[in-house]
Amino acid sequence: MWLITAKMTPLMQAAVFTVQVIILNHSGQISGDYPCELECHIVHISRRSELNDPGSTWGDWTREHLFKVLVIGELGVGKTSIIKRYVHQLFSQHYRATIGVDFALKVLNWDSRTLVRLQLWDIAGQERFGNMTRVYYKEAVGAFVVFDISRGSTFEAVLKWKSDLDSKVHLPNGSPIPAVLLANKCDQKKDGGQNPSQLDQFCKEHGFTGWFETSAKDNINIDEAARFLVENILANHQSFPGEENNEDKIKLDQETLRAEGKSQCC
Repeated sequence: MWLITAKMTPLMQAAVFTVQVIILNHSGQISGDYPCELECHIVHISRRSELNDPGSTWGDWTREHLFKVLVIGELGVGKTSIIKRYVHQLFSQHYRATIGVDFALKVLNWDSRTLVRLQLWDIAGQERFGNMTRVYYKEAVGAFVVFDISRGSTFEAVLKWKSDLDSKVHLPNGSPIPAVLLANKCDQKKDGGQNPSQLDQFCKEHGFTGWFETSAKDNINIDEAARFLVENILANHQSFPGEENNEDKIKLDQETLRAEGKSQCC
């Protein structure tokens, strides 16, 4: 078993996991598991016909962003199910507790000039009591804090997770990273009295960017919540131009076209 240490960069940390990739493009979905030593570089961006079309909206350059997003909350609130639904469009009734941390990658053609790669870090529910969360949280730019609406005790723990998050990771200006509250398992009976107006006020008082009722089982608001978080991450990213030096640009030239349909790991 590989051990994550504080000396590792986030990409080195990610190397101990199997990268699960879905590439969304106009022709459909391509999915698979790619064991990578460092980081998967996605080469296939769009269909050849679209890139060769003089009227295509794709420019000569496309900016690529790599964003690390945490998914945190108490044990059994559905964090892994949310990630599987978002990345693979799958749901399983069989519960298996996450040990330590798991990792998945979602690739989005955000717009005609922007490729967004989300590293989704699935942090085990018991990790808040350990000493590794500072390592796991390092360089994250956004987070989902999840609770189970059918178990009131998991909502009571939300502020502890938010406090732990805010104490260990922040934006370049010292502000908290955007955190979206997910009231998961909305397909089940509620245990507690949180209504929408109360959750609105709760989020304002405690620094959450927003909240969504979600269901991984019924695929309710998973994509919407993710898009909302990415919009906020991108807005913050544009506010810190000094961070642009960390981004990669990929040239959509003939060499890229010849590599259509392939992915490379290095």
